[in-house]
Amino acid sequence: MDITSPQFWVAVIQIIAIDIILGGDNAIIIALACRQLPEGQRNRGIFWGVFGAIALRVIFISFALTLLTIPFLKIIGSILLIWIGIKLLQPSPENRAHKIDASATLLGAIKTIIIADAVMSLDNVIAIAGAAKDSVGLVIFGLIISVPIIVWGSKVIMKLMDQFPIIVTIGAGLLGWIAGNMIITDVIINEWINTNATYLQWLSPILGAFVIVLTGKWLAAKSLKIERL
Repeated sequence: MDITSPQFWVAVIQIIAIDIILGGDNAIIIALACRQLPEGQRNRGIFWGVFGAIALRVIFISFALTLLTIPFLKIIGSILLIWIGIKLLQPSPENRAHKIDASATLLGAIKTIIIADAVMSLDNVIAIAGAAKDSVGLVIFGLIISVPIIVWGSKVIMKLMDQFPIIVTIGAGLLGWIAGNMIITDVIINEWINTNATYLQWLSPILGAFVIVLTGKWLAAKSLKIERL
């Protein structure tokens, strides 16, 4: 697609709009993963986490339709997302009995961002690929432009989390909601649910949110109780 054509810029605007709309989840993931880092390492965690997530998204777009047809992939992804959400609700390193090395914490934050974004991007990349009309170059261009928006959003959310800790729980619950919605759209069970159990379309996301919040809070309380002994 010619960069001077109106169609090119319309497609770019569409991709940026999609990234802004869908980027809210990514910003929350980044903020949750980096909130426990020392102040000086937060920007590095955000940068490398976003870099890895965007790179994976570009790769996914090249064969997104095939990915979504693989049986059990979304179910596995949902379980992984629930595990990440529970992990993000655990006490910060300074509250644990054994001090965690800062560099390991930074690497852990980056890995969490990349893994979570990879799981959550399976649906999102379809919309981006459609707007780009099979142009990988256009996808990359649109994503690069959208990166500052996602980074800025994650920084704002992180500051809010520092002031209002309840946002951490809400963010983790959102991951559970996404996981619950994802699991029922797996190709192996989606048709059966649409025919026989439509109530799961609203119940499953709610259960996913409750599983993460209740399990995460219970494990966090148990961990702090053990440390005090």
